Amino acid sequence: MNNASATPHVELRTIGSEEAGQRVDNYLLRILKGVPRSRVYRILRRGEVRVNRGRIRADYRLQAGDLVRIPPIRTGNASSSKKPPPQQGLGNSILYEDDRIIVLNKPAGMAVHGGSGLSYGVIEALRAERPNAPYLELVHRLDRETSGCLLIAKRRSELRTLHELMRAGRVEKHYLALVKGHWTKGSLAVDFALRKNQLMGGERIVRVDPDGKPSRSRFKPVTRWKHISLMEVELESGRTHQIRVHAAALGHPLAGDTKYGDPEFNREMRKLGLKRLFLHAGSIAYQIPDTGRSIHVSAPLADDLRKVLDGLENPLDDSPV
Repeated sequence: MNNASATPHVELRTIGSEEAGQRVDNYLLRILKGVPRSRVYRILRRGEVRVNRGRIRADYRLQAGDLVRIPPIRTGNASSSKKPPPQQGLGNSILYEDDRIIVLNKPAGMAVHGGSGLSYGVIEALRAERPNAPYLELVHRLDRETSGCLLIAKRRSELRTLHELMRAGRVEKHYLALVKGHWTKGSLAVDFALRKNQLMGGERIVRVDPDGKPSRSRFKPVTRWKHISLMEVELESGRTHQIRVHAAALGHPLAGDTKYGDPEFNREMRKLGLKRLFLHAGSIAYQIPDTGRSIHVSAPLADDLRKVLDGLENPLDDSPV
């Protein structure tokens, strides 16, 4: 049996207004479903992709009316292992949808996009489920182990608008996090600057560094036990691993955090049934200034995290979860 797609051919695409402004490499990664990232960058380096008959760099930003030449390349999967498995269907995870956006309750354990040894993620699975959708793109990211609200744009213009709102700090993102220790600081704003580093073996890690990028989180206790606290965290910036690093720097590492956490605390939490990072993107809200259109969506706490909380006895305050 031959699972290969039909013989590929040169394709010419004209860029519309909704596609303008994005980098050509991101555009190709979106439309060439099933093609490895390494292959996409290879055809760019070789000049096989042309814009208006000229060679371009991977960071070239497309303009409305640009004519993009895409060389013959097979986009079908030679192996069914490259396709998102049926159990990863995301239709039941949609919290809200209109003609501009999707708010998804991202499952824990699923990356938001393919890469780093993964052939697919949330965005690839969603595109596979909606092959006729003209545009689907991640607005922001969540760690692989984090569950909860994830924004996906259905129009390029909406993606640009939401990125502008995020840069201006006008998108409210609230998380629930279980941390080590009894929190005694009340509501606390944390503004430790963060810098990405690389460890041996290429592992990415983020550290508090005065010369890093400005980062701000606000921690507020929800329920406290003698040695554990459930916190609501509002992100006022969106740096990589921000909540995890800020919490650890305060002496209250997240439960289940194998990178920045406390190994002994994590072992204790595993005995209570915690099998992953206790971090959940509980809600997201924003308003579009020009139109007044507002969105406020909440994601229920994932069942596995709820069971961990149910197993904790004798909270020291009566705040509801």
